[in-house]
Amino acid sequence: ENIAICVKYFERLVKMKIWLEMEIGITGGEEDGVNNEDVDPEKLYTTPEQVWSVYEALSKIGDMFSIAAAFGNVHGVYKPGNVTLQPERLGKHQEFAKEKLGTDEEKPIYLVMHGGSGSTDEEIATAVKNGVVKMNIDTDTQWAYWDGLRAFEADKHDYLQGQIGNPEGDDKPNKKYYDPRMALRAGEEAMAA
Repeated sequence: ENIAICVKYFERLVKMKIWLEMEIGITGGEEDGVNNEDVDPEKLYTTPEQVWSVYEALSKIGDMFSIAAAFGNVHGVYKPGNVTLQPERLGKHQEFAKEKLGTDEEKPIYLVMHGGSGSTDEEIATAVKNGVVKMNIDTDTQWAYWDGLRAFEADKHDYLQGQIGNPEGDDKPNKKYYDPRMALRAGEEAMAA
C-alpha cells in the first residue's frame, strides 16, 4: 500500500521536479503520536527485496527519489545497548540492486537514515559508506535547541522574574532579557554549535 501511494504522488512530483523520500519498513521508537516501541524487533530491518520493490516501482517514473530503509533505526534517543543499529545491511541492499540492474555502479540507490539521533560516528560512517546521502537527526537538534534555552534561563534567571528589578537594582528594566528573541537566539546558537 505504501509503495502504491508513493507511486501516485511521485507521478505528480516528477512533473514539478520535486524529490520524493520514501520510508520502507518500521522505524522504532515514538514520534508524532506513532508508537513503535513494542514492535517485533525483526520488523525494524528492511530486506533487500523490499528496498528493490520500492526502487523498481519509483524508477519507472523518475530518478529524483531516495529510500529510507529500516536497519534498526529508532525515533528518539534511547539508552546505549537498547538499539541494535545495523547500517551494514544497507550494503546488502546496494548489492542486491546492483545485481538486479546489471550495473557497475557501487551504490545505485540513494538511501536515507531515519532516526539517526544518538548514532555513533562509526554507525554514521558505515551508513554513508553504504549509500546514505541524507540523515535525520531531529531528536538531537531538538535537544540542542532546548539545551540552549535551558542554559539561557539558568544564566539570566534573576533577570526573568519581572519586567523591572534585577540583581543590578530594583528599578532596572529586564526587557532585553525577557524579549523572546533573546532566548530563541540562544536556542538557535546552541543548535548550530
